Amino acid sequence: MCDDHAPHHAPHRELTAPDAATRARLTRRSTLGAAGAGLLMAGAAGALTGAAAAPGSPAARTGASRTSRLTRGTHLVHADLHNHTLLSDGDGDPAAAFDSMREAGLDVAALTDHATLSDNLLGDVLTDLLPPEYTQAAGLTPRGWRATGAYADAADVDGAFTAIRGFEWSEPLIGHVNVWFSEHYTDVLQAGLMQPLLAWLRREPGLVLDGGAGALAGFNHPGREPGRFQEFVYDARVRDQVVGLEMFNRRDDYLFEGFADGRDSPLCVCLNNGWRTGITGVTDEHGTDWGFPEGKGRTGLWVRDHSRQGVKRAMRRRRFFATRTSGLRLDATAATRQGAPVRMGSVVTLPRRGRTTLTLRLDLARDRSWRGRRLAAQVLRPGTDAPLVADVVDFEVGPLLDLRVPVDLADGDWLLVRVSDPDEPNATPGPEGHPCNDLGIAYTSPWWLETR
Repeated sequence: MCDDHAPHHAPHRELTAPDAATRARLTRRSTLGAAGAGLLMAGAAGALTGAAAAPGSPAARTGASRTSRLTRGTHLVHADLHNHTLLSDGDGDPAAAFDSMREAGLDVAALTDHATLSDNLLGDVLTDLLPPEYTQAAGLTPRGWRATGAYADAADVDGAFTAIRGFEWSEPLIGHVNVWFSEHYTDVLQAGLMQPLLAWLRREPGLVLDGGAGALAGFNHPGREPGRFQEFVYDARVRDQVVGLEMFNRRDDYLFEGFADGRDSPLCVCLNNGWRTGITGVTDEHGTDWGFPEGKGRTGLWVRDHSRQGVKRAMRRRRFFATRTSGLRLDATAATRQGAPVRMGSVVTLPRRGRTTLTLRLDLARDRSWRGRRLAAQVLRPGTDAPLVADVVDFEVGPLLDLRVPVDLADGDWLLVRVSDPDEPNATPGPEGHPCNDLGIAYTSPWWLETR
């Protein structure tokens, strides 16, 4: 086994919808007006957030044990890294968001309101002068950014709940990118180009110019916007910072997004271009019931410690998986015959060029109702219009699953596993007869192949 591990078990509780008082909706004007000093002081005191919930409180915990049967040294936390509020185009009071997500059983949550046009002092002035619909169009302002930070800081409790401030850089034609763990935020400085954002991610914050050095980022709902991040234009200088690619967003699987219109799979374009992104699932919530709807995307993170630092470390190492099922556990390793197993998100060193057999091991569980459920594991390899499928194995949930897959670096330098329900269709199918035209349940993050 890899890494040292401390078990983590928790009781099961059925989720219930949040009550109306908790989810009370405010107008955009009243929320933004409250986002000044008074709101920040109250938030910092914990009066408006989930910070009042002590570690070990009976927040909802469902699904499988957080202990991997494959690896040691980490435990599983359930995360939603993409959510919106009245501070941009969401419907919900940001003061209630972290409470809702913790009560729904999430361990890690981020607020990522849109950053579009208002990364300047004028944004705050205009917010007070113009109708509330301005915020929906223009997104975060410096005041909203400060408010989001105050809510996150008040809700964050090491060992119990990790609350993260982020933002969604939103270029309407190119695409949207989430950024987490940054001191500042930036909006769309130059329409139609990715490079200003990528340059901002490289830049150290200073007295004159801010920057996002040290932050992490991810591609959102890839292919929904026609520019597709300038076809995932690659910048090796920020490869380590761009850690995520959303495969599940809301209830949608983005593996074949745009295929019906003649576009290649976003997964293939992203990874073939050189990006080394893990695979995420998110709710992209715009309503008032953050964390509660079943069937929307979420991310499972394998962390050494349940804290912002631990979550950031797991994200940087791509030690996570995407799913649309609450409480799902998925861990996976890959090994050559000569090598030790390494986890998803890692580099596998091949002993030589030419064909080598990899052994992939999967630990998948949810709860008693899933035991014996028939699913399929699909090993995805680089393709052009769609990923090639190196193997498909039907299995029943319960025992560990082993897959032995011949790989050749000449065929591409990545692979990952998609878990699916073969009895249900993919609402966004790819090429006729493709094995992934069934319902996606989960994706591992990739492994990248290199030779000595």
